[in-house]
Amino acid sequence: MRENRRFTRVRPAGLMSRTASIIVDPHKPVIACNIIDLSAGGACLEIGSPAPLPRKFVFLHGGTKKRCNLVW
Repeated sequence: MRENRRFTRVRPAGLMSRTASIIVDPHKPVIACNIIDLSAGGACLEIGSPAPLPRKFVFLHGGTKKRCNLVW
């Protein structure tokens, strides 16, 4: 079965780090996460804590910060 995705998803490999951080609030601790896959339009993340994420957050990976929206 072929998926009709807008962007191709890529799993981190080689020297690309699989770990990242989620910044919810500058005054709160960051949330550690693992990257399952990435694309130009988003990322699938695995989070160890059961705490819910807000709809908007900052994603930090490899020194790059991206403002993100929670989709599902």
